[in-house]
Amino acid sequence: MSMTLPDITSSENVASAAPLKWVGMEGITVPIQVPLSGEVPAYVNAKTDVYVSLDKQDAKGIHMSRLFLKLNDILGTELLSTTTLTALLNELISSQQGLSQGAKVNLDFALTLRKKALLSNEFGYQSYPIGISTQLVKGVARTVLSLTIAYSSTCPCSSALAQQALSDAISQRFSDEMISKSEITQWITSESGAVATPHSQRSYAYVKLTLGGDALPNLPELITQLEATIGTPVQTAVKRQDEQAFAKLNAENLMFCEDAARRLKRALERKENVLDYWFKVEHQESLHAHNAVAIDFKDNADEHFI
Repeated sequence: MSMTLPDITSSENVASAAPLKWVGMEGITVPIQVPLSGEVPAYVNAKTDVYVSLDKQDAKGIHMSRLFLKLNDILGTELLSTTTLTALLNELISSQQGLSQGAKVNLDFALTLRKKALLSNEFGYQSYPIGISTQLVKGVARTVLSLTIAYSSTCPCSSALAQQALSDAISQRFSDEMISKSEITQWITSESGAVATPHSQRSYAYVKLTLGGDALPNLPELITQLEATIGTPVQTAVKRQDEQAFAKLNAENLMFCEDAARRLKRALERKENVLDYWFKVEHQESLHAHNAVAIDFKDNADEHFI
């Protein structure tokens, strides 16, 4: 027996008419396919927010379930790209049958990449938090990419103080003007030669980029570029030679949070497909119980970045 079910979204008007910027759903789990360089796509689960504008001010509400179905049909089956996202946004708007002129989708997921050790043949896997927010309003599209890069930072001031402490200890330990090479190296590698060590800490760069052009950047390549810019990315599997190489890498890249921020700023300013950016570097200090941070953005950075 056929039965017509009521649809108050279409049949009833709201008592107090007014348009609304965004109406939708948040926290939907959708499997997505992320393209990788020369490899099969990475299949990851994304937490997804989906919205449309409610521009017809006397409408009771949007057709909520249609957003969910379009999300599954398009984002859940196609390779992640600006083409896929634009098609999804247009379908979301069309699904509302004149109620909406804009649509917005937020994706949050973790991309796991294989990372080789610095010297040995070991490797491991590291997870990078990624966010993609894309919207289409009255035919104008905008995409913002967010990512987090973990790295190590060694304090230049602490390093200088540790070197001074070592110099003072050598002067006290060796009174002769001439010191034999074997004597000094034996003492330095002994327990008493460990006079002071500079403090270093795990640090993070939180980056948001407003993208231009018709394509999403290759995420593994972008991550690798930003890690190389800062110079001391955290490691996965390490043997002793890798750990020593990492210690040397930190000594070659002593940095305050301001140093890391300026490196990042120079790299972002050179990217032609980045229309706008915001970033924060955060050094989670081992010396203090608080963090040292630096924040920068372009003059026309959107307020929602801050």
